[in-house]
Amino acid sequence: MRKKLLRTKAIVVHSNSGLKKCLTAFDLALLGIGCAIGTGIFVLTGIAAATQSGPAVILSFIIAGVASAFAALSYAELASSIGGSGSAYGYSYVAFGEFIAWVMGWILLLEYGVGSAAVANGWAGYFVSTLANFNIYLPEALTKAPVLGGLINLPAFAIIWILTILLMVGVKESARFNNIIVIIKLSTIAIFITLASMHLNTSNWHPFMPYGWFSTLENGKNIGVLAGASLVFFAYFGFDAVSTAAEEAKNPQRDLPIGLIVSLTFCTIIYIVVSALLTGIVPYTELNVSSPVAFALTKIGYTWASTLVATGVLAGLITVLLVLLYGLTRILFAMSRDGLISPVFSEVNPDRQTPTKIILMCGAIVSIVAGFIPLGELAETVNIGTLASFIMVCVGVIVLRKRQPNLKRPFKNPWNPLIPVLGILSCGALMTFLPAVTWMRFGIWILIGIVIYFIYSIHHSKLNK
Repeated sequence: MRKKLLRTKAIVVHSNSGLKKCLTAFDLALLGIGCAIGTGIFVLTGIAAATQSGPAVILSFIIAGVASAFAALSYAELASSIGGSGSAYGYSYVAFGEFIAWVMGWILLLEYGVGSAAVANGWAGYFVSTLANFNIYLPEALTKAPVLGGLINLPAFAIIWILTILLMVGVKESARFNNIIVIIKLSTIAIFITLASMHLNTSNWHPFMPYGWFSTLENGKNIGVLAGASLVFFAYFGFDAVSTAAEEAKNPQRDLPIGLIVSLTFCTIIYIVVSALLTGIVPYTELNVSSPVAFALTKIGYTWASTLVATGVLAGLITVLLVLLYGLTRILFAMSRDGLISPVFSEVNPDRQTPTKIILMCGAIVSIVAGFIPLGELAETVNIGTLASFIMVCVGVIVLRKRQPNLKRPFKNPWNPLIPVLGILSCGALMTFLPAVTWMRFGIWILIGIVIYFIYSIHHSKLNK
C-alpha cells in the first residue's frame, strides 16, 4: 500500500520539477510532426512499395496509422492524468510498479538512443552526397566508422553535438528551431505533392496488391501489405516524444492530448498522400532506391529534384534527431529522479532550467555510437521497441481505470476499454510480422536491462528506500 501511495504521490511531486514550463499545444504538435516526418516519408515509402506492398503501401500506412491512433488516444489519456517527463516509463511506474517501469524505460532507451544514432548516420549520408553535388568532397576517413575503413563518421558525430548544445541552451529555443525546420521540410513535401499531382498515371496502381496481404518467401523474408505495415511503422516512431514534454508544457492536461492527436493525424494524412502520388507517377518496381522521392521527380523531368529533396531530407532528419535526443534526455531525467540511475543526472541547471548533465551524457554516448559504430540492421530493433511501448501504454489505461477509478482524467478515451484493447491487438499483430532476428535482439536487450536493474537500480531506488 505504501508503495502504491508513493507512486500516486509521484504524479504531484513531478509537476514541480524545476523545468521551464513554456511549450504550447502548437509547439507540442510540431514536436510530434518534427519527429515523425523524416526517414519514413523520404525513404521507407519507396522501399516498402517496391519490396513488400506495391501500390498497396497506402494500405500499409493506413494500418500502421490506425494502430498508432489507438496508442495515441491511450497516450493522451495518461498524459492528461499522470503527466511526467518519462513518457511510457512514467505511466508504467504508476500503473505497474517500479520493475515493469524500469523494463519499459530500458526499452525506450533502445527506441530513442539507437534511433538517434541511426538517424544521425542517415543524415550524414545525405549531407555527404549533398556536398558532392556542389563538388565538395570529404575524405573517406572522415565519413566512415573504423570497421568500414575510416576513422570516424564526422558528420554524424558533429550533428549530435550541435543539437546537444541547442538542447542545453533551453527547451523553448529548441522548440523554435524545430518549428522553423518543420516548416521548411513541409514546404519541400508540398512542392513534391504539387509537381507529382500533375503527372499522376493511375495505370501505375495496377496491380494494386501484387504481394497480397502477407506471405513468407523461402529466404525467410516477409512480404505483403501487413509486412509492409510493420516496416513503415518506423515512420510513426517518435510521435510519442510529445508525451516526454509534459513537465515543460504550459497546460499539459489540455495541450498534450492535442499535440499527440494532431501530430499523428497530420502525419498519417501526409504519408497516405505522398505514397499514393509516389506509386502513381513511377512503377512501384523501380522505387527500391535510397531516395525514392528524388528519383521519382527526376523520372518525370525535374532534374533539380535531387537538391530539393536533399534539402528536405536534411531538414527533416535534423528535427527528428532533435526530438529524439530531447525525448531521450527527459526519459533518463525521470529515471534518475526515481533513483534507478545516478541522481546526478536529475539535477536542473537553475539558469537555463534544463537538465544539462543528462543532456551532455546523452550527447556524448549517442555521438560516439553514431561516429564510430555502423548500426546496420540493428536500427530495425527500434520498431519492436516502439510497438512494445505502445502496447504497455494501452495496458496501462485499462489497469489504471480499475486501480484508480477516481483519478482526474481531463481527457478520457471514448468506448473504453475498446480503444486500448484494439491498440494492444493491432500493435501486437504488427510485432508478429517482424523478423525473428529482431525478436532475438530485443530479448537480449531486455535481459541486459534486467541484470542492470538487480545489480544497481533496485538498491538505489527511492521507492524501495
